[in-house]
Amino acid sequence: MRDERKIDRNSVISASEIGQYCYCSIAWYLQKQGFKPDSGLLEIGQKKHDELGQLINNTEKKMVNSRLFALIGYIVLFVSILLLIFEVLL
Repeated sequence: MRDERKIDRNSVISASEIGQYCYCSIAWYLQKQGFKPDSGLLEIGQKKHDELGQLINNTEKKMVNSRLFALIGYIVLFVSILLLIFEVLL
């Protein structure tokens, strides 16, 4: 027997809405509440999102570089300690 209950379409979230929510949960929420986007403010918001994205990308690159330099520093320290030990023993 088929279930005859009606689905409230306002309570169903589409895949597109999930994408919108992931991009900006605040904009998704405001749209669900019936607010229409103001093109001027929308452009400012998109610009801020782009700036934050660039900041995150730059930060990730700097983290990779700092880990690389830390590794090089540890290797230099290890080699220096080995050289010191060999000089003391010889």
